[in-house]
Amino acid sequence: MEKSINARISNRHVHLTKEVFDKLFDGELTIKTKLNQVGEFASNETLTIKVGDKKIENVRVVGPLRKYTQVEISKRDARALGVNPPVRRSGDLEDTPKIVLETTKGSVEIDGLIIANRHVHMTPEEAKALGIIDKQIVKIKIDGEKSGIVDAAVKVSDNGYFELHIDTDDANAFLLEDNDKVTMII
Repeated sequence: MEKSINARISNRHVHLTKEVFDKLFDGELTIKTKLNQVGEFASNETLTIKVGDKKIENVRVVGPLRKYTQVEISKRDARALGVNPPVRRSGDLEDTPKIVLETTKGSVEIDGLIIANRHVHMTPEEAKALGIIDKQIVKIKIDGEKSGIVDAAVKVSDNGYFELHIDTDDANAFLLEDNDKVTMII
């Protein structure tokens, strides 16, 4: 079975706990842009991520606040920082590299640096209708000048909005633009 789906390009970003947020910022996390995943948003707040003397500034915090702190970067970012984080599902943070999060208010060193795996968001109802289960691997067919087929993990959640999330490295490799159509093969 094949199903058309939008590809959304995910740039580097950070998810924070309330405790870490309060160490780095005053006030509340504020909405810059709502995301398609129900209740999630790109915030106005940004910070710097650092490994040793290497850093990337203006990394966006994605809300709402979570039960874990996590930094998601691309392989290109990892090379710039001189680290080799694993490719993981969001929240799978065991044995991940340490990274410093810094703002004008303060800094915090955390575990939780990953390259997010490609994933397809969907609701439990959509998954059931498609005969798919959480964490199942599906194929994504990308047409165009640099076409190809890649694997993506399914992420079933109540706030899931049916779309593929890939990082900037993958998007650039296939010459994809945000919201381009791709095909999910089940």
